[in-house]
Amino acid sequence: MRAVRFHRHGGPEVLQLDEVDVPEPGPGHVLIQAEAIGANAIDAVLRRGGSPWDRPLPGTLTGDVAGRIVALGPDTPPGVAVGQRVSALTVDAFAEYAVADAGFLATISEDADAGEATMMSLTAPLALRILEAGHVPAGGTVLIQSAAGTIGHLAVQLARSHDPKTIIGTASSAQRLDFIRELGAEPVDLTDPDWPAKVRELAPDGVDTVLDAVGGTVFTQGLDLVKPLGTIVSYGAITTEVPSVPVLGLGLRSLTGVSFYGWQQARPDEARADIAEVIRRWQSGELRPVVHATHPLADVARIHETLDARANLGRLIAVP
Repeated sequence: MRAVRFHRHGGPEVLQLDEVDVPEPGPGHVLIQAEAIGANAIDAVLRRGGSPWDRPLPGTLTGDVAGRIVALGPDTPPGVAVGQRVSALTVDAFAEYAVADAGFLATISEDADAGEATMMSLTAPLALRILEAGHVPAGGTVLIQSAAGTIGHLAVQLARSHDPKTIIGTASSAQRLDFIRELGAEPVDLTDPDWPAKVRELAPDGVDTVLDAVGGTVFTQGLDLVKPLGTIVSYGAITTEVPSVPVLGLGLRSLTGVSFYGWQQARPDEARADIAEVIRRWQSGELRPVVHATHPLADVARIHETLDARANLGRLIAVP
């Protein structure tokens, strides 16, 4: 089968299609024939190299694969069957076939859009979980960093169920700021050196919840915006600058870290409930995942060019 690999670190041009064997699903896993593959921004960081999370070469790309189960490994859970249409996170996603954990599949309907469905297995459940971890109060204010991206645009929509007074979203281009406004959030330009002052204009008493996957200086600035008894949620560091906070520097504020993979391991039943809940909201129309663009698998470099430029509105998709 064809699968994307990179044999050295660098720009999008290092990505190539290799011919590799179709993987065999191990215990508790399934093999999925891909219809659509959703890209993750972290993979552009790993492709460039020099991050705290670099992996051995040749490198693969993670992502969420939507498609049909074509084979079962031993000991798969009851109810999982060949022929089911599902979405799942996998570590070697950009390929014609992918192996995934059968315990955390998002079951999708026959008429569902495959690109949108890729967001039901990890990105939407993660958006739901970080909001829950952030304890957004009714009538409060939530600040969502990178609000036009794959997870951010879903978090903006899901935040409405907490009945906040104000949803603030940051981005770094006029197009992304317009997109955030269309989603119903107050846009703030992260390229403005005085962006925290813009947030304070919208939330003079401070914000109740900050959702951050940027890290570095942006994380520190976001923490300063949190009001007493508020919460900042860290679920990544796309700048590769991992936040470091002195405990005494928190004051009355709370810092929570969220990893959906860790959530699956610690609370598997609740993680599966999160997947079911975002599917319910998607099917009801409450949640509207946005596909920015779809490219053939062979043009994966174009997807990474957009990721590097931070130009996507919603998710980027590849099709085999």
